[in-house]
Amino acid sequence: MSQYRIRNWSEYNKGLKQRGSLTFWISPDILANWEVKQKTGKPGATATYSNQAMVTMVSLKSVMSLPGRALCGFVESIFKLMKVELSVPDHTTLSRRLKRLEVELPVKPTGGKRHVVIDSTGIKVYGEGEWKTRQHGISKRRTWRKLHLAVDEATGEILSGVVTDNSCHDSEVLGELLDEIADPISQVDADGAYDTAACYDYIDERGAIAGIPPQRNAKIWFHGNRKTPRHPRDENLRKIRLVGRAKWKRLINYHRRSLAETTMFRFKTAFGGKVSSRKMNRQVNELKVQCLVLNRMIQVAKPDSYAC
Repeated sequence: MSQYRIRNWSEYNKGLKQRGSLTFWISPDILANWEVKQKTGKPGATATYSNQAMVTMVSLKSVMSLPGRALCGFVESIFKLMKVELSVPDHTTLSRRLKRLEVELPVKPTGGKRHVVIDSTGIKVYGEGEWKTRQHGISKRRTWRKLHLAVDEATGEILSGVVTDNSCHDSEVLGELLDEIADPISQVDADGAYDTAACYDYIDERGAIAGIPPQRNAKIWFHGNRKTPRHPRDENLRKIRLVGRAKWKRLINYHRRSLAETTMFRFKTAFGGKVSSRKMNRQVNELKVQCLVLNRMIQVAKPDSYAC
């Protein structure tokens, strides 16, 4: 088994410490824009707290694993220690604003095209624990959400995310994931669940290579000579039949798709793999804020490793 060493250990160590710094999550620019100072001019009362303040509160809630009321007390104590005279929204205000929160994922700009890897995972909403499930089976109240992520293979940043219920097939949201990525894409890697004509069409529209392994019993879709270029899925299948599936994956660098699974592992390790909100629209924004937090974390501390 290959062993790896880290080139930037000193910077990586400092970044890991900064992830737990409160001055990182509550910076001066956030405090300056904590409250809304101008009226919107629209009917109804103007919101007291800015969208940035709400995102900060939900970020702290996720990072510190705090319930709503404890979160309010936590932020109030921070403001008291910092001698900042700002009010803190109560848990009901935070819950109400969460359903219409505007969340934009922080992504560092790139000079070229992005190699995107796709995966999905289940996020628990409510239900019994794993031990009771094994002993007594799954009850009717057990349910979960599916979090679909598009990850940059080079930086590890989450480029886009979509939240659906557990009945949604992975291939149904690929178009939405790619639409949220403004940068040009060179290649899209995904597992066999995305081996559909629609997924290939979405990837082709972005001018990217489709790194999707055809199913084991796959057949050629279009035989004979065609005036239009051969379908990329048929070309992948022909190449697999020629050199084998394992070598084909190495040729197209498909194994980088495992970084999407690594991102899912980091996500569940950091936030527990569950949501505290009960309504779907709030769950969506809660998970998007967690994606935002994960991007901030990897931007602060990312190991530069090499095989030795």
